[in-house]
Amino acid sequence: MATATGNDVFTWSGTDKNGRTAKGEISAASSAMAKAQLRRQGIVPKAVRKKPKPLFGSGKGKPIKPADIAVFTRQMATMMKAGVPLVQSFDIVVDGLEKQRMREMVAEIRTDVASGNGLAPSLEKFPRHFDELFCSLIASGEDSGTLEVMLDRVATYKEKTEALKAKIKKAMTYPIAVIVVAVVVTLILLIKVIPVFAKTFEGFGSELPAFTKFVLNISYFVQDWWFIGLVGAAVAIFTFREAKVRSVRFCEFLDRLALKIPIVGGIVHDAVVARFSRTLSTTFAAGVPLVDALDSTAGAAGNSVYAHAIRQIRDDVTSGTTLYNSIKSTGIFPHMLLQMVSIGEESGALDEMLGKVADHYEAAVDDAVDNLSSLLEPLIMSVLGILVGGLMIAMYLPIFMLGSVI
Repeated sequence: MATATGNDVFTWSGTDKNGRTAKGEISAASSAMAKAQLRRQGIVPKAVRKKPKPLFGSGKGKPIKPADIAVFTRQMATMMKAGVPLVQSFDIVVDGLEKQRMREMVAEIRTDVASGNGLAPSLEKFPRHFDELFCSLIASGEDSGTLEVMLDRVATYKEKTEALKAKIKKAMTYPIAVIVVAVVVTLILLIKVIPVFAKTFEGFGSELPAFTKFVLNISYFVQDWWFIGLVGAAVAIFTFREAKVRSVRFCEFLDRLALKIPIVGGIVHDAVVARFSRTLSTTFAAGVPLVDALDSTAGAAGNSVYAHAIRQIRDDVTSGTTLYNSIKSTGIFPHMLLQMVSIGEESGALDEMLGKVADHYEAAVDDAVDNLSSLLEPLIMSVLGILVGGLMIAMYLPIFMLGSVI
């Protein structure tokens, strides 16, 4: 919760200007100051209690994720469409939130709104969770008097975006998990199990098979260097993460590389096109000027190659070029998108056409991810079986050969 140093969170209940019962949370330095803030908002406080801190940890709880923001937006949209006033909608939503950080953030936004601030300026205080695109769409809804409609559109946009991300993440999680397990199992065999066989082989007094010698040499190497290898891997991971955060060129290199990887590159391409179409459709439907909409879309592209292309489209549109010709000049967007944009510009239904493009490519990503998962599962299991089976064969081969001699 973005509060001043030393402030505490208080839960309160009371009556609002219309005499209706209300309750919520507020940040203040003391109970008296909390009551004073409530009175300034037109609320007569009946009970104000300091919220207890948890026994363990910092009390911050689990971090807020984009999926939490999507759920929050949908809940607010549902409340507003049902005719519930904005402040009361916050009260209802806060009561149902489980994450402590989320509850505190929403409670502070509610307090700002109740004190007379607009929803968009209140959200802008938390740029980590409500980006420029989100806030500009909400501001557009407030200005046009269609906040409930805009909340619904933003909620739909966030839900589809998060669903797309979750699908890709799920597809990548399984193979990574299996690879990690394979590496761990292999290391255990090389460090703990194979040395036991090596001691047994010392008493054979005969030449070991070449394959067994090869595996034993790998085992000796791993036993001697495993700690240095572990430290090196940790340093490499840390360096990689730091480079991603600090080096723009490195991130651009990774984005270009991702587009060139077989199968994966196609999924990344379709996901970016889907995100581009969905974002531009949502912003354009909200009445955001096309140039500003393209600015927001570039920030949400998720790939620097396409982000640069979208900024070039923005510059071309600013100079008077049609959106169709601007997109076509980049040479990296698919023909279907170009055709739908052309139809949308001619018919005045650009947002609808872009929405259809987004639906198509989101479905394409779903299919591609499912196919990739189906392809990777047997492949990874086969590699794992060959790896572990090969190590076992290498260890039992001398025993089989000894038995045949006897």
